[in-house]
Amino acid sequence: MGLLSDPNRRKALTGLLTRLNTPICIVCYLAGIVWFMGLAFEPFTLRTYMSENAMGSTMVEERFSSGERALSLAKEFDAHKRKAGGMPVEWLVKAMQSRGLEVFTQSFSRKLPFPDENKERYMVRGTNVYGILRAPRAPRTEALVITAPCSPGNTNNQAVALLLALAQYFRNQIYWAKDIIFLVNEHDLIGTQAWLEGYHHTNITGMEYSPLQGRAGSIQAALSLELSSDVITSLDLVLEGLNGQLPNLDLANLFYAFCQKLGVLCTIQGKLQRNDWDTAEGYTHAAQTMMLMVLKQACGRSWGDHGLFLRYHIEAASVRGINSFRHYKTDATTIGRLLEGMVRKLNNLLERLHQSYFFYLLPSLSRFVSIGYYMPAFGLLAVILLLRVSFPGLCHCFSVSLQPSSPGVLTVLTPVVISHLTGVALYLLPVHLQEMAVEHFPVSETEAVVLTAIAIYTAGLALPHNTQRLLSGEGTEQGWKVLKLTALLYLAVLLGCTALINFSLGFILAVTLVPITASITPHMPKALYAVVMVLLSPAFTILYCVFIYQELIEAPVSVSEGWMLFLSVISQGILDHALYGSLVYPLLALFIYPCWLMFWNILFWN
Repeated sequence: MGLLSDPNRRKALTGLLTRLNTPICIVCYLAGIVWFMGLAFEPFTLRTYMSENAMGSTMVEERFSSGERALSLAKEFDAHKRKAGGMPVEWLVKAMQSRGLEVFTQSFSRKLPFPDENKERYMVRGTNVYGILRAPRAPRTEALVITAPCSPGNTNNQAVALLLALAQYFRNQIYWAKDIIFLVNEHDLIGTQAWLEGYHHTNITGMEYSPLQGRAGSIQAALSLELSSDVITSLDLVLEGLNGQLPNLDLANLFYAFCQKLGVLCTIQGKLQRNDWDTAEGYTHAAQTMMLMVLKQACGRSWGDHGLFLRYHIEAASVRGINSFRHYKTDATTIGRLLEGMVRKLNNLLERLHQSYFFYLLPSLSRFVSIGYYMPAFGLLAVILLLRVSFPGLCHCFSVSLQPSSPGVLTVLTPVVISHLTGVALYLLPVHLQEMAVEHFPVSETEAVVLTAIAIYTAGLALPHNTQRLLSGEGTEQGWKVLKLTALLYLAVLLGCTALINFSLGFILAVTLVPITASITPHMPKALYAVVMVLLSPAFTILYCVFIYQELIEAPVSVSEGWMLFLSVISQGILDHALYGSLVYPLLALFIYPCWLMFWNILFWN
């Protein structure tokens, strides 16, 4: 405090920051990257532990023994699905009723804003079937959900069959203190969204659905099953949900604890855990696992049916069966016992899961990085923007611009408004102009949406020319400094708010945007820095993430294949926003891209 209150010392500190501003910014950037990459090093992480006392011990005896029956049920379900040409609703209703459940159905329909070419659907109609096992030892005010999506072809038949086998086994037990809902949903996430909206009496996505005739208590937790083979070599835990939400860490700890108890090979991000953390290979493996989680979380999509439950404060995860070339095999009975153990532990909860972490990264299932460890990495990047804001020349120009006689307000306001109008066009026009584009060009609706978005994004590069025309060419030295100060503060607030909600997205954007935005001025070589700015723009950041993700999952692609995946990511981002309320596309279109355009305008300031 004495340093800041003494005018001489404060002046000396200001002079030091002014002289060393650029070196300090470079050090902060490198330190932020090094800090983040160091998070995968095991001594810098924490060992996972169970925080919830009600789930602290796995000393329960799992007795599920109907694994073979589940496999035969899978073949029966597949036959009826083929016969019905889709979800065999009547067969499922009878199967659940024969197991003593209260069975209900829900029909739903949803017209997509444009065709989903990945899954070949446009007008979606389907039916959800769910059965409720009432708790015999409680007032039925709380519930658990086990869900298995009914997928096309041979996909996920074993999951539906195992769900029915568990329902029959659970029906004969008397220790349940919560209702258990067994849900078979059609059309994956769309069916799940319809059921959740019906259960909670909401309609936030424009879905058309019939009201639910049967309800249980407040849902405390949910598990989604994805099993598509009779032979399972490992179980993969999927945690990433909509908008980067994650379930309480205790749910992942519970899964890992029962895998260890039953000897089940478990993975996260499809990668096995290694114990040689002190070797280069061990560190690289942990870093790749953590980076995969960061990329999945940053995209904002739900990576399983569980992801939509998180929006309703329901702790949920997906358990995905993997059939690889490993010699290790896990039978259906063991998987059923693992799920039985998890549900029994969740049944013991006296309150919602809340004692463990909600913000974390996982380099492995046995180690985690808490928010207190990874946020400094982002802070070191964000402080660069604040250091540039505190640069004396920028602050002085901002003070002058606030004077009534100064034209600085108009100088700043015009590019800001035009930038955001361009962002509004990028957000609204691709979907609304698809019919016009299809009429005039030989493209499909989906291609029209994506290409329109790219065209608007590219057209924004003409912003400096349009802005200068509106300002009658009167750009001043003071004007660009005021605009840069405004843009730096704006970007700092945007990235800070984004990182609080979705750290991975905020960090990735900071890595690419902070260096160029902090250093940009109109006095730099325009051609060179224009290329650099474009290569570090939000669109190219998405493109880089596509290639990095493919490398991390050990499925590298060529440039042309990567470009097609990039186009698919754009279309899926727009669809996820329209169908489920994903916030990544509007964030990029309405805020991040306009902010980048403000810096683009500074580069070409006359």
